[in-house]
Amino acid sequence: MLNIICVFFIVISFIAYFFYKTKEFRSTLPIRKKWYNAKAGLALGFFVIVFGVNTSIVYPSLVGYLIAAVFILIGLLKSFTSYKRVRHEGQYVQEEYELNR
Repeated sequence: MLNIICVFFIVISFIAYFFYKTKEFRSTLPIRKKWYNAKAGLALGFFVIVFGVNTSIVYPSLVGYLIAAVFILIGLLKSFTSYKRVRHEGQYVQEEYELNR
């Protein structure tokens, strides 16, 4: 049951990553491009975290736990840096929109 929940979140985070990457490519404003890129990075980090959790569920051995720990650590680092970028660049998105109206 926990595996199914992990797969659900893996699929949702991949869809969110694809959605924000598409929005980034279609955007014309530079700060908005960076903001969408950071949101896509946040979704990618969440994807890697959930993939690591799922790995520890599917392969309950020492090697599986070590690989899961690496995935979770990389996902946490990616999510943390992307979250900081989303908050920072999100402040300027509305201002940029108003200037380029």
